[in-house]
Amino acid sequence: MKLLIVDEDIDLCLGLREFFRQSAYAVDFELDGESGLARTESGDYDLVIVDAHLPGLNGLELLRRIRSNSQIPVLILSAKADQDDRIAGLEMGADDYLSKPFFPDELLARIRAILRRTTHLPRAPQALCVGELCLIPGDRDVSFRGEPLGLTPMECEILERLMRFRGRVVSRDSLTLHLYNRLASPLDRSVDTHVSRIRRKLGSGRTMLMSIRGIGYQLRCPENPGAEIVKPADERVSE
Repeated sequence: MKLLIVDEDIDLCLGLREFFRQSAYAVDFELDGESGLARTESGDYDLVIVDAHLPGLNGLELLRRIRSNSQIPVLILSAKADQDDRIAGLEMGADDYLSKPFFPDELLARIRAILRRTTHLPRAPQALCVGELCLIPGDRDVSFRGEPLGLTPMECEILERLMRFRGRVVSRDSLTLHLYNRLASPLDRSVDTHVSRIRRKLGSGRTMLMSIRGIGYQLRCPENPGAEIVKPADERVSE
């Protein structure tokens, strides 16, 4: 796997490059957004780590430009107090975020979780469909009424989970654990932000994806829109 770090802190970049080398990751880094953007356009990287506060072209604008023509996984680094930056990053399509300062082991764990979801996924022979919403598992191909939705890898993962449990409520905690391999904290709104983006992209079909206050989310089947809201005791599902 090959990673790109875009952060103006050269000591941090050098330290992380050495750390990731010990885990068999190849690492390049750039110290500003413009140089980082040029690197991402090469298509040589499996994941990009971007600091939200870069000189010149800042990290969020860099993310926006990356997302304009690429679905490469992006992890945002931000100061612990900058909750607005984290939410903005998720809104723009970041796959995860991590607050500074952080432990390199946690960064590595998050990167591995993202890459497990977004690389070397088997192509499923059949689409998963709920009404006019169709998703091909492992292929990041999602359409509604025949029109592609352009979901990010994280959004595809969330929607697939909800489609497999269609008609049932999936809790925020279980989604967070499934996606990030960690429990949700009271202030962690990452799943909510991704779901909000999915609803906007669904357009007229957004009413299929319901927020169940205090519990989680439910993808309602068009053939049974008034289904009773029941939180499953066990949210495991046969893949």
